[in-house]
Amino acid sequence: MTVQEVQLPPARYEFGGDEFVFVEIDREMSLQANLKAMAITGALRGESIDGVIDICPSNASYLVRLDPERLHPADLVEELKRLESTAGELSAEDVVRTRIVDVPVLFDDPWTRETLLRFRDRHQDPEATDLEYAARINGFDDVPSLIEAITAAPFLVTMLGFVPGLPFCYQMVPREKQIEVPKYVRPRTDTPERAFGYGGAFSVVYPVRGAGGYQLFGIAPAPVFDLAQRLPDFADDIAFPRPSDVLRYRAIDRDEYDRTRSEVEAGTFRYRIRDAELVPAELLADPDGVNARLLEVLYR
Repeated sequence: MTVQEVQLPPARYEFGGDEFVFVEIDREMSLQANLKAMAITGALRGESIDGVIDICPSNASYLVRLDPERLHPADLVEELKRLESTAGELSAEDVVRTRIVDVPVLFDDPWTRETLLRFRDRHQDPEATDLEYAARINGFDDVPSLIEAITAAPFLVTMLGFVPGLPFCYQMVPREKQIEVPKYVRPRTDTPERAFGYGGAFSVVYPVRGAGGYQLFGIAPAPVFDLAQRLPDFADDIAFPRPSDVLRYRAIDRDEYDRTRSEVEAGTFRYRIRDAELVPAELLADPDGVNARLLEVLYR
């Protein structure tokens, strides 16, 4: 099955009291469901409707907060249904202005390895590391082949959540190429800050140290969350990733990791960022071609 063959059901609309409208695009996550939610919420923002307070896109759904004194929830639902049949069509004219970002990752690092080994009693396979387990259940011959697949195609930031600044990212490849792993049988009580994890079909970078249940594959030298806003890339927001960002995870060695950490600590680190345009219809029709063009923009 290719991504363009995913057939979405009609959206489901629900009221959350008088102030919220929840819209479920699909119960199953897919690129098409997320791109449709992204297109609808983007169009809704562009209309600047009086009474709409906040718009929160998610993996395959979205939530809108409104002021019922200025906008009746039923009227908002009618507007959202209109957008579902227009902006949600994902035509060739629909363009998402985004950023493509180089995100270095040290895979199989000593810090996440030490952590995962402390919690083998909570894992599906206590005799293997998380990378070894993920490679086996996804049909890869070895861990390097798994890492190559993760770094070969970029990921779309579908939402931020769980804790502030944590990006849920879905790889922009056909469904048959998606890497999927279960979460731990029981969550860990410890996860290093900046750990690169994988759960279901989603990758994440943990913003802060804390509990977690995703498989641990590595660690990023650069933060995704900066409460003090010391680094230039955080001047406008304490969280760096944004929904609709495209992240390319790039495998690095220990020397580059240490150099990047030194830049972070000195306050001089900058992500490699390029502005780009993403046409959802093109991505669904030709993900490999779109990914190649995005990577060319990033590294030219």
